[in-house]
Amino acid sequence: MSSLPEPSAEARAQSARLLELIAAEIGCSGGWVPFSRYMELALYAPGQGYYSGGARKFGPGGDFITAPELTPLFGQALATQVEQGMRASAMALIEVGAGTGLLAADMLLELERRACLPDTYEILELSGELRERQFDTLATRVPHLAGRVRWLDALPDRFAGVVVANEVLDVMPVHLVVSRAQGLFERGVALAADVPGASRLCWADRPARGAVLAGAQALDLPVPEQGEYVTELNLAGNAWVAAWAERIERGLMLLIDYGYPRAEYYLPSRSGGTLLCYYRHHAHGDPFLWPGLNDITAFVDFTAVAEAAYGAGLDVLGYANQAQFLFNCGVLDCLERRGARESADYIRAARAAQRLTAPHEMGELFKVLALGRGVEPPLQGFVRGDRLHTL
Repeated sequence: MSSLPEPSAEARAQSARLLELIAAEIGCSGGWVPFSRYMELALYAPGQGYYSGGARKFGPGGDFITAPELTPLFGQALATQVEQGMRASAMALIEVGAGTGLLAADMLLELERRACLPDTYEILELSGELRERQFDTLATRVPHLAGRVRWLDALPDRFAGVVVANEVLDVMPVHLVVSRAQGLFERGVALAADVPGASRLCWADRPARGAVLAGAQALDLPVPEQGEYVTELNLAGNAWVAAWAERIERGLMLLIDYGYPRAEYYLPSRSGGTLLCYYRHHAHGDPFLWPGLNDITAFVDFTAVAEAAYGAGLDVLGYANQAQFLFNCGVLDCLERRGARESADYIRAARAAQRLTAPHEMGELFKVLALGRGVEPPLQGFVRGDRLHTL
């Protein structure tokens, strides 16, 4: 951890306040909370969690860069699939977790160019600080379209149209499951006795029970003869997708995130799980370091998401890596619109497109899963390279 930049005194104080809140909850919960609850508090505790505490998160000055931060090409290509979905259902669009608002601005401009603007563009965003950034981004970049956008506090009761969620599932609180020769355990968080500061937090395992035990048993996890196998179980993500299934009357849901199908997620070689933290563009593996100042993420089990959606009545319409999806949606055509190939703007855009699509960058690691109801395939984003058979 010595390579990480030091937080400011103000940031450390904010983290210390959150730590006290977490410690108090652990104390009130009998000395132990599941990691999913710790992750929920670390990311979303009102006014103190990572996504609700006001620190800059996205872009060069934040902790990580998402695809919309790299280039407008991502939103322009994604608009191809959004247009098809809206024309097959209703001219309405909801973006979940809109970050800085750049994806909304890019898609609105591209949909306007295509004469396919949604009647409503809604953003489901729980962070007040991010809502302000999104509002400012839209007012600056698309002032003539900003009036179409409104913000939601919760999932709608009913919806027809297209739902887009880019890098949302990976930050939903996960349970940690430990497989040993002695059985299945859930890894939680406790307080170390007589230890001050952030190191007060420590790991503590209990026998898995209830929904966690049932979910872990269904995975048929590797059982090492010695040591342990640690992985994640995203029950919240599965429930969230099922909740959308109850509300989507007709339309399309596009989930974009990094992850694997189940056969790759739970490989014996992946014995340490996929949990990662991000701080100032540094990845590390200590979720107890400076609570509230780090993003905490886990890769997505896309098989589990697809099963949850199908079990709740949605159709599973397509699954592809991000590179193939963007190529199918015409990202190279969007690039050609940038002008002369020798221009500085084109060269910058081409480099960004490479990051989006190269196998060693985001092209293979990120996947796109399409779910829907009342929308007939084939979908443009999956006409070639659909990997539904791998789920």
